[in-house]
Amino acid sequence: MSCTVPDPLSTGIVVIGGGIIGLGIALEAQRAGHRITLIDPDPAAGATFAAAGMLAPVSELHYQEEDLLSLTLASSARWPGFARTLAAETGLDIGYRTTPTLALGADAADRAALGDLREAQTRQGLQVDRVTTREARVREPMLSPNISAAHLITQDHQVDPRALAKAILTRLAAVGRERDGTEPSKTLVRVRATGLLHQDPADSRSPVTGVLLADGTEIHARETILANGLGAAGFEGLPESLVLPLRPVHGDILRLRVPAHLRPLTTATLRGIVRGLPVYVVPREDDTVVIGATAREDGNPGVSAGGVHQLLRDAQVLLPAVAELELIETTARARPGTPDNAPLLGRVAAGDGADVPGLLIATGFFRHGVLLTPVAAHIVLELVAGRGDPAWDRFRPDRFSPALKPKEYA
Repeated sequence: MSCTVPDPLSTGIVVIGGGIIGLGIALEAQRAGHRITLIDPDPAAGATFAAAGMLAPVSELHYQEEDLLSLTLASSARWPGFARTLAAETGLDIGYRTTPTLALGADAADRAALGDLREAQTRQGLQVDRVTTREARVREPMLSPNISAAHLITQDHQVDPRALAKAILTRLAAVGRERDGTEPSKTLVRVRATGLLHQDPADSRSPVTGVLLADGTEIHARETILANGLGAAGFEGLPESLVLPLRPVHGDILRLRVPAHLRPLTTATLRGIVRGLPVYVVPREDDTVVIGATAREDGNPGVSAGGVHQLLRDAQVLLPAVAELELIETTARARPGTPDNAPLLGRVAAGDGADVPGLLIATGFFRHGVLLTPVAAHIVLELVAGRGDPAWDRFRPDRFSPALKPKEYA
């Protein structure tokens, strides 16, 4: 019995992975005039679906992550233009808001931790303004009278990742039709990708020429961009000796509806430390709030009952009225973490002083995927155009693979 092999397809750039990073890269590639094909059986259904969408380079600063700070600040600076252009192109509201963030401490120990973090932030030149708890409650009357400390961060904003993903998918499909009659099914291929195609099938360091799909279809491309999150580590056809040390960090996140008599529950994004544990509350324009997020490495992909309890308990310490909200959704997703919490972004060394042609990797964005979307797309498109910046080498995807002799180890 014979088996029919689908005819191969061709494109300029193929992006594997329809999370927010892959979507952003596909969007910017299309804007730059490239014909693109996005491969994902269920785009924006992974970590993007669960993400709260905080654009928070200041509040997300962690100790010993100064290199990552330069990237998050660069991306934050790109966000206003990125959001404005997409909204103008689609006419869709992506939930981009420049409302500030209030960082809150619950008790004396939390106040001290918040103060230590502010010192680290100000050492990096970031603006974090102390406000009295009374001033905080004037801004947000629903806050508990028992909070011990409050800092105002005007540089941290937010976007709605679900609305953002919808707008990008709308734009990709529309422009595909306008430019060359490409049907949405060709711009977005909802089939799982299984491996890379190489010029020399026996040599995984030879130029990458495209991707193989689970249904047997080959898609040939000048550039192949692997942006499929945790799936990148086990992808077939990657260069031998390449180590992509990705680990799943699961997070529980809640969505609640605010009843009319409690609106607005908060206008600012609230980021609290409650008995040493982080919690955040992000308001949406549809009278809902997002509360998150736990960080679990227990391998459990489902929603954790303990995580839900912890988030509701700690959010109520900051906002007692949370107890009166309607819980409408509980979600858990895994984010791709790396040993240094920085992304795996760029080309891959071939071990001979050169990079593997035709291959770029963009994964490992952990808790920063939405924030880093504009700068990740910019870096990828610059590399496609043959323009690189040595400052980006610190994020190379082969930096944990000294056998390949990437630039950092050369």
